[in-house]
Amino acid sequence: MKRFASLAALATTLLAAPALAEEAASPQAAADAFVAKAEKDFNQVGVEAAQADWVYQTFITQDTEALTARGEAAVTTLMVRNALDAAKHARTANLSYDTARKLDRMRTAIVLPAPTRDGAAQDVATIKARIQGIYGKGKGTLGGQPINGSDIEEKMGTSRNPEELKEMWTSWNDAVGKPMKDDYAKLVALANQGAQELGFSDLGAQWRSNYDMTPEQFGAMTDKLWLEVKPLYDALHTYVRSKLNAKYGDAVQARTGPIRADLLGNMWGQEWGNIYDLVAPPGSGDVGFDVTELLKAKQYDPVKMVKAGEGFFSSLGFEPLPQTFWERSQFTKPQDREVVCHASAWDIDNLDDLRIKMCIKVNGDDFVTIHHELGHNYYQRAYNKQTPLYLDGANDGFHEAIGDAVALSMTPEYLVQIGLLDRAKVPSADKDTGLLLRQAMDKVAFLPFGLLVDRWRWQVFAGQVKPDGYQQAWTDLRLKYQGIVPPAPRGADAFDPGAKYHIPAVVPYTRYFLARILQFQFYEAACRQAGWKGPLHRCSFYGNKTVGKNLNAMLAMGASKPWPDALQAFTGSREISGKAMMAYFAPLKKWLDKQNKGQKSGW
Repeated sequence: MKRFASLAALATTLLAAPALAEEAASPQAAADAFVAKAEKDFNQVGVEAAQADWVYQTFITQDTEALTARGEAAVTTLMVRNALDAAKHARTANLSYDTARKLDRMRTAIVLPAPTRDGAAQDVATIKARIQGIYGKGKGTLGGQPINGSDIEEKMGTSRNPEELKEMWTSWNDAVGKPMKDDYAKLVALANQGAQELGFSDLGAQWRSNYDMTPEQFGAMTDKLWLEVKPLYDALHTYVRSKLNAKYGDAVQARTGPIRADLLGNMWGQEWGNIYDLVAPPGSGDVGFDVTELLKAKQYDPVKMVKAGEGFFSSLGFEPLPQTFWERSQFTKPQDREVVCHASAWDIDNLDDLRIKMCIKVNGDDFVTIHHELGHNYYQRAYNKQTPLYLDGANDGFHEAIGDAVALSMTPEYLVQIGLLDRAKVPSADKDTGLLLRQAMDKVAFLPFGLLVDRWRWQVFAGQVKPDGYQQAWTDLRLKYQGIVPPAPRGADAFDPGAKYHIPAVVPYTRYFLARILQFQFYEAACRQAGWKGPLHRCSFYGNKTVGKNLNAMLAMGASKPWPDALQAFTGSREISGKAMMAYFAPLKKWLDKQNKGQKSGW
């Protein structure tokens, strides 16, 4: 996750400078000059901006909240003003490719615009900082005792007591979501006004315009992708529901219909891998190892886990992370202050000041997350020679998919190569069903959640859902796409969306849905380049320098070309497709259909 903000005084100075080069000899030259200055200003404020936000997220106080809000307000004002001017220059004929592309990016890349009236940017930034603080300091309860966010995530993955799960789920959503509902409604109204001043119908349309296609085309593409992979999700849902029914009985989980959300091993029901033990098939389901146990047996600590992640990228030929990464990152939760534990990757100076922010626990989930976050860092460094407006992924789904494609390569063979798993314990081919099911419990289970978060926001931004309907719309979409329901009734005053980090942090979420699809395309292409001949899910490209060279070539493009160009450069295809994912899980789909025979699919 990349951060851009600034301090108010510096941004005020920048805003006072002329927006155009008055001496420009032609409209085209004026547009070129405007872009050059906008990029220079953008780069100048970046370092202070990122530093202020880093301090806030790793040390939440009233003062650091005010600092980051002030900085974000200033940079938002700058970006909105530049976007308005960019729209004027974009009407100029015969612009160069780079000038035209950068003018377009200035309008579409603003995630949270503010109206141009005095004080509006500060209002937007203040509200956002406040609701992020509510999330960061949020606690649920277990046995009536407070429990923080990272601990509650871990406990929900291990508890099999439905009353405990219900308490944690309900208390977290009530304590974190409810208090921010009114502020969120105010934020939506302000941001929509900002998007409309930039020429968009609403903020959702602006977000969907940031993919080298129209908002309508983007919506249609995501619908198409969902329909490609939905049969796999439906089969998994049916199978998991039957196992939960067998575990808990009809009174807790019915044999038909939706699944109770808190039983899935994750606060949001977005990934189900933590309950693999409940659904593992006899025999083939016991794959012979558990990554969490392996890490603990080999005495891994959080730093050693990150070193292992770095080692994967080093094996592909990437340079080691800078020493400052190890000195400045937050690997574990400090005991003396409140922080935002949600994992994120940072590029402070657009050069080499790379960091991750996590509250790492020694378990398999966080081992995968580390590889994911490092994927951001290596992407950021690969494109650091691009000009400021190209310092980004080909699209935001690319940025999320890189580390996940690497994580797919964390096969049993890879675990042997890094000394975590004894070769004698590598599961044989008859364990493939278990290996694939374990992967599907995270990768496939996530797909509808990855889609519905922004589907909900798009409805909110478009005015189709009003504040008094926020909760019901969220519950309805979770039922429609995921087939899950809350463990207890949710009143109109509830605000469960706010209990998901990306809502108060205002991070677009469809990127994660795209990433779940793209990572399989990247992985399949990497395995092909590595000359892999066996089952796709057994492939590891660890140590393959050819893959690393080709991957870096795509990453180095940044946002300088439309994303189909970047996709083609590495995979040979110009279309995002669910076919690679379906091919990866094809043996599992066949097995699931056999297990589900005679059962009612759907909810």
